[in-house]
Amino acid sequence: MRLCRFSQQGLPQVGFYGDEFVVPLDAASAAAAAAGQSFSLPGEAELLPLLPGGSLHAVAQGLFDWLGKQDSTLVESLQLKLEEVELLLPQPRPNKLFLLAGNYAAHIEEGGAVASERADTFPYVFMKPPSTTLINPGEAIRIPQVSPAHVDWELELAVVIGRGGKGISEAEALKHVAGYTVINDISDRKFRPNPERKPRDKDGFFDWLHGKWHDSFCPCGPCITSAEAIADPQNLEMKLLVNGKIHQDASTGQQIFPVAAVIAFISSFVTLEAGDIISTGTPAGVGNTTGVYLQPGDQVEAYIGSIGSLRNAVVAE
Repeated sequence: MRLCRFSQQGLPQVGFYGDEFVVPLDAASAAAAAAGQSFSLPGEAELLPLLPGGSLHAVAQGLFDWLGKQDSTLVESLQLKLEEVELLLPQPRPNKLFLLAGNYAAHIEEGGAVASERADTFPYVFMKPPSTTLINPGEAIRIPQVSPAHVDWELELAVVIGRGGKGISEAEALKHVAGYTVINDISDRKFRPNPERKPRDKDGFFDWLHGKWHDSFCPCGPCITSAEAIADPQNLEMKLLVNGKIHQDASTGQQIFPVAAVIAFISSFVTLEAGDIISTGTPAGVGNTTGVYLQPGDQVEAYIGSIGSLRNAVVAE
């Protein structure tokens, strides 16, 4: 089951997501009621209650399963083409937005460093301000005026927490997942605030970190795939294209720290809450390796199998 948030004529709604259409839950529920089946769902445009760990998950899954058994003519009558709606962030205001740096060996190596084995290291985790970096599918990535020349892409599998906790074991971690989505961790590779500054030891780290924080630098979507629909999050195809050209082509199976290990690590010292997002790092193929950076007018597509394609244009701020 894939769920999305969307707007039609300014009204936020929830729907079942298809690659070329959405089916509004209220329309599907009304069709079921007309057929004598009751699936009572509230009108709020929130996905978390409908996903594993949410109070209405069983109802949403039941409606989805019912829809899958119906005649194609009925299903098609409920569909809205993606061009008819505006896709919205599937989880618009997470309390915490975590991201990983260096979780794919090939990406570490393309940056000129040496990748360590999992047993010899630990995940590097950082955060982005969710209220200003997260943007909708289809919304434009804005090249910042303050530092426009080295803006890069990073395709990532993101995990949405459904059941919070602290000290979650790796063996139990996936039971805490509501679902999975796509994030493009946009990065300003050479951000240097105050170029005339007096050098300090930590400048390089904070330049890198602050380069992650520009407005619009975290597109997310197009939907959330229910955790139970992805049996193995370490077996998902990943592709990122800029203007139709493939730059990243990988699999989540190449992660150094798999999803369960990342959840266990973060929860060992931070209480995870329902709705928190953890983005699990990017594979090789970023633009910084070849000196190719995002420019106004570019079209970016970030795809992960079993979830879908997150598409964003690029504009000048």
